[in-house]
Amino acid sequence: MDAGLLPALSLGFLFGLQHATDADHVVAVATIVSRTRRFDAGALIGAFWGIGHTATIATVGMAIIVFNVTVTPAIGLTMELAVALMLMGLGIFRVVRAVRERSEAPHPASRATRGLRGVLETVGRAQAARSLGIGLVHGLAGSAAVALLVLSTVRSPYAALAYLALFGLGTIVGMTAITALLSLPFTAPLPALNRVLALGTGVLSFGFGLYLTVQIGFVGGLLLGHPVWTPR
Repeated sequence: MDAGLLPALSLGFLFGLQHATDADHVVAVATIVSRTRRFDAGALIGAFWGIGHTATIATVGMAIIVFNVTVTPAIGLTMELAVALMLMGLGIFRVVRAVRERSEAPHPASRATRGLRGVLETVGRAQAARSLGIGLVHGLAGSAAVALLVLSTVRSPYAALAYLALFGLGTIVGMTAITALLSLPFTAPLPALNRVLALGTGVLSFGFGLYLTVQIGFVGGLLLGHPVWTPR
């Protein structure tokens, strides 16, 4: 591989770390992290999100880079709208769940079981699947933009795919760190505070999703029949 490509490829990992901090990403995973009471479980939620996100980025990116698939403004905005609607759904689900949990006993942090198996048992299959699914949907919003950015920087298809792989690794590492930090307030045995934070994440997720829906549907013109989309 050309040594001149190494700096560009290394940027893929750094951009992946930065991409994980996007507001819509953090808001979405916060609705899931708010249900955990363990630091390591919170970190694993981010890892599952990152894996799902990377899978979509790789699939869509490969289609664009290798098969020259064209992403029209309508398609690009539709993928972003899917994320906005998902955020609204996550917000509603989290608020309803938090209200129902009001009369339930608090969930104390259990003694850690050694190894990855113990973390998986703590997170639960449903939580892991939800994190993975959210990551898959989130990948739709940024995959086309990332692939188009790569093509404007790296001409070799193999180097472009390597860039996507490093970008994906960066998002996994970045989101794992973010969700681990987000889980810290929920590890405290303070059920009242935990419920307020859970309600807050739900309201924030719904509100941000609604804002994005308006921006995409009306400002971006998707719902008005004249979509204008700038990959970013």
